Amino acid sequence: MAESTQQRPNGHEGGTSTFPITDGPSATERDLTTVLVVSPHPDDAESGAGGIISKWTKMGRKVVLVVCTNGDKGSSDKTVIPENLAQIRESEQQLAAKVMGISELVFLRHRDQTLTESYELREQISRQIRLYRPETVVTVDPNRPYIRHPDHYVTGRVTLNCVFPLARDVLAFPEHIQEGLESHKVREILLWGSPEPDTFLDVTDSFETKLEALSQHRSQVEKGWELREVRSRTRYSEIGRRIGVLYAEAFKRIEVF
Repeated sequence: MAESTQQRPNGHEGGTSTFPITDGPSATERDLTTVLVVSPHPDDAESGAGGIISKWTKMGRKVVLVVCTNGDKGSSDKTVIPENLAQIRESEQQLAAKVMGISELVFLRHRDQTLTESYELREQISRQIRLYRPETVVTVDPNRPYIRHPDHYVTGRVTLNCVFPLARDVLAFPEHIQEGLESHKVREILLWGSPEPDTFLDVTDSFETKLEALSQHRSQVEKGWELREVRSRTRYSEIGRRIGVLYAEAFKRIEVF
């Protein structure tokens, strides 16, 4: 289990940690393309794409999950210590990733509600694209109108910018060249939470896994889980009816090349 830390410009210690969750793909699975999922907070990927992630991993597809923030503001309890909450949420994310069959889990560990469209974040996400070389990148749609979490906007916007043009252009991030990281062209992007979805993916066989993964985030869902489960079943069954299946997830698909 590899872990690295770095000192952030604003003075607090953060870093990127990568955790192998499952064994790598077998020889017969190497022909399946890699997926990179970029999530604003722990639990966002499960909410938006947990069904299709679980379906892909069951098919043998390698999925890498990058979590941008540590979620240390994700509580209504005034007595919670943010640093302790961050540790709890990281542990919950590890459990959820195992449930979904995630191959590798990368924590960028930015503070919750502090993400900006910075050089640092662009470099970090571009690095993951160049390192794992995915055909498909999945993230949150930054274009939700009116009310949206700023971390969701920044994560989606910066990820799109990294797919095109930053991770693609050979002269972007010269430090990557020095490290031997080659530029990479992503084939497609899937955006969850889009106000205008155009791609509906059947997750009937993996929906229970999605719910099990969500339930690992006890700090977020333990209170009121029964109601949340009912709402999730209702929401995703409504999407499923659009394509004649029991459950489906909706995305905006962008073909890059």
